[in-house]
Amino acid sequence: MNVKRTGTEYPEPVVRYRFHTSEIGEFDIHYRALRDRNQYDDDSGETEALGIPPASWPLYGVVWQAGEVLAKLMSHYDIDSRRILEVGCGVGLASLVLNKRHADITATDIHPGACRNLQYNTELNQDPDIPFLRCAWKDPRDEKTGLFDLIIASDVLFEPGHAIALAEFIELYAKPRCEVLLTDAGRGYGNHFTREMEARGYEQTRLETIAPITNPEKYKGRIQRYRRS
Repeated sequence: MNVKRTGTEYPEPVVRYRFHTSEIGEFDIHYRALRDRNQYDDDSGETEALGIPPASWPLYGVVWQAGEVLAKLMSHYDIDSRRILEVGCGVGLASLVLNKRHADITATDIHPGACRNLQYNTELNQDPDIPFLRCAWKDPRDEKTGLFDLIIASDVLFEPGHAIALAEFIELYAKPRCEVLLTDAGRGYGNHFTREMEARGYEQTRLETIAPITNPEKYKGRIQRYRRS
């Protein structure tokens, strides 16, 4: 945990990371993640200034099981020539896989550390840069970013208000004909999100569950697909 101290008696703690290599589909994906959820780095005060609660500061740097599922799905999913947006990318595992497949992928997250982490992991895999948009779901649409054919996310419904906020954010960046894939970790807000998406003209189907890389017997999530034509 990186905590500021006054004076010079004690050195600043160093954020600790773990380095991983995961075999996802036909790709070996190398990535850096926080060692645990006690790590964070906000010496500049940027994260605090954005109003992100301190309890959420480490979440961008941890790979969750739903994120592993989304990455495995993206290793073989039909992407064609579609523009793809990963919402709440965090470490960016799914984006890294799509980048390996030469997809037109853009990533977004509210946490400024996600951009640094994604850049680091992209370089670690010796791949081209992934465009990144740092924004909150309530922010106005960034006109330069454009609209997307496929929007993906994993384990982003943490609180009751997230279902409507995510649906509204997706509406800002979705083309009239759009597909949305959500690997839902089963935190209890998935049905609310489905209702919000249906109200916006999407039809929902559930895809066959994919086991995550770690502790598959403990994974209780599901893959939701929403299509609007």
